[in-house]
Amino acid sequence: MRCEVLVLAERAVTAGGEGPAAVGISGGRIVAVEPDNAAGAALSGEETVRLGDDVVLLPGLVDTHVHVNEPGRTEWEGFASATRAAAAGGVTTIVDMPLNSIPPTTTVEALRAKQEAAHRQAFVDVGFWGGAIPGNLADLRPLHEAGVFGFKCFLLHSGVEEFPPLDAPGLKAALTEVAGFDGLVVVHAEDPETIDASPPAAGRGYAGFLTSRPKEAEERAIAHVVDAARETGARAHILHLSDADALPLIAGARAEGVRLSVESCPHYLTLTAEEIPDGATQFKCCPPIREAGNRDRLWQGLASGVIETVVSDHSPCTAELKRLDSGDFGEAWGGIASLQLGLPAVWTEARRRGHTLADVVRWMAAGPARQVGLADRGRIAVGSQADLVVFAPDEEFTVDPARLLHRNPVSAYAGRTLAGTVRHTWLRGRPIDIDGEPRGRLLRRGQP
Repeated sequence: MRCEVLVLAERAVTAGGEGPAAVGISGGRIVAVEPDNAAGAALSGEETVRLGDDVVLLPGLVDTHVHVNEPGRTEWEGFASATRAAAAGGVTTIVDMPLNSIPPTTTVEALRAKQEAAHRQAFVDVGFWGGAIPGNLADLRPLHEAGVFGFKCFLLHSGVEEFPPLDAPGLKAALTEVAGFDGLVVVHAEDPETIDASPPAAGRGYAGFLTSRPKEAEERAIAHVVDAARETGARAHILHLSDADALPLIAGARAEGVRLSVESCPHYLTLTAEEIPDGATQFKCCPPIREAGNRDRLWQGLASGVIETVVSDHSPCTAELKRLDSGDFGEAWGGIASLQLGLPAVWTEARRRGHTLADVVRWMAAGPARQVGLADRGRIAVGSQADLVVFAPDEEFTVDPARLLHRNPVSAYAGRTLAGTVRHTWLRGRPIDIDGEPRGRLLRRGQP
């Protein structure tokens, strides 16, 4: 077979695991995958790219939890900066959350505004979540038909006034409506009553902030989601799980047939409460980073398959909103910017625990793609879009926020040494040039 581009890799992660591979690309898609030693006879290319033995060829990552914030709060992050950072981090597809943009993506009109903002700025492919808030029940089906990948809701204050939470009847109504067209509801699951009854976050102490967002808040909210999903038959997804104590509840619900999935994030899998200094508000996120023992059990949840996906929850803001001047956890915006760093952060911890790059690909590429129905990406296989990452797994670097492509130079990983650098990222069979013309496409749910 003659291909437009033939990539020869000593190491590649394909459906068969990690090993040598020859990957043939034509028309932006993978048309052949063969063992490297058979490539001479089986494949040829108009252009041949031979990779060194210090790199591994991976599929492009799919990050289904990204807050881009444009339009409305573009000074926090915009499509140009976010998608450049994504490409630099080996991410070739993102799905944008319906907040913290203004307007939030809770109507078709607002979705069109978001798409217009992203148009001609995206360096990677971009899809969109809709939002479920009080009063927009009638907007959910039109948003679904317009191509959103599902609907995000909060069970407590979201942090921004224009995206209010759903109460118990509101969640049940949204799940009932979405079940009618087999849509997906993704939930920020923390119980407001539990948090309201906890000591408020205030001052520079991280221990105090942790006390203000107790584990029980996640467990009670997840139990509520399980009950509502069981009753309505809807598909539900728990966002950014930080509490490992909730894993048996999730596993049990799934075993009885509740249509429930769950994700976690790099910061919960790599950082620990014990190492966060007082006043270090760059580590503030909700739900919070918890103790080392909790982190170990999250990894057990990944290994067992209860946690199926790892996505960034890239939630940036300006340096001023992080209140690095006062270090007050009560006043600082909660969110971790990590779109560019997710792959090396997870890989650094994964290999320390005996996991392989094939595991990381399953959690960060194939799993997220499958969750949102993007069957044509997240894996190196015939028919898939030729989104590829050339990754040097043993090359270490120290994180310097000023060198990241996120719009604001604030990082919880500052000064941390991570393993794994992205040498090149390919979109549809061509390397992404972050200084050139954007080639990302806007995605719709269900498109081929």
